[in-house]
Amino acid sequence: MLLVVTEMSGAGKSTLLKRLASRGYKTVETHAYPSLRRFVPRAGLTWPLVASRRGDSAVWHNTTHDWAVRVDLAHLTAIRQDPAGFAPTGAIHLSLEVLAYVADEAACGHGGGCRVSLFPDGSISIADDGRGTDTRRDPSGLVVKKPVLSSKDIRFFDSPRAQLLPDGHSRRGMSVVAALSEWIVHVNRRDEGSWSQRYEHGVPVTDLVPISDDESTGTTVHFRPDPRLLDPQVGPDEISRLASAWTNLDVETRDLRP
Repeated sequence: MLLVVTEMSGAGKSTLLKRLASRGYKTVETHAYPSLRRFVPRAGLTWPLVASRRGDSAVWHNTTHDWAVRVDLAHLTAIRQDPAGFAPTGAIHLSLEVLAYVADEAACGHGGGCRVSLFPDGSISIADDGRGTDTRRDPSGLVVKKPVLSSKDIRFFDSPRAQLLPDGHSRRGMSVVAALSEWIVHVNRRDEGSWSQRYEHGVPVTDLVPISDDESTGTTVHFRPDPRLLDPQVGPDEISRLASAWTNLDVETRDLRP
């Protein structure tokens, strides 16, 4: 199913929406997600529309996320409406959701080292030395990053047998971290290039921005949890203790708070 962002008015609005729905399109009004307005073209259009371009992403093999779903707003909204259900231990759980992907990389023989930093503003940064998030080019040459932050992990998000994280609660994926964070800056370093992208509540608010190559690979996920999840008692010792459940990880923690 494709996502169509709409900003419409006029007598034909209802008819057009029904026609799109009959063809398998999902629609959402941009006034509910102001950060999406920048994607809506205006010049010369009576009813501005943006449809996610499937291109080759429709046939790319899906392993963890659906390449054809760039932003799943319904999924992100459902998470935001139930923070206690998706992050029972607050910022600790969000950190473990990120570390689980680092452990996945290490289990495949890539990386295994990471640094967790706690900042005075309540934000948390987790940097690893894996291969970086899978990034490809569509037929037009546009760089496309696997939508790990803005769509569900198809392996286990809906599974009643999802892996338990070290805090004893189910793993749901990186989209939980994105949806339940005021913002995330995702830095992705691959052999073929490096990019940064900012998200707010799981929705990308910038494009992939190329950054200088430092000859390393890996990802840095820097996020500020929703204020409802902030816990001043969260400390590096607790994170280290829980992360030790992954024996293939070498986790360094830094507490930069006063």
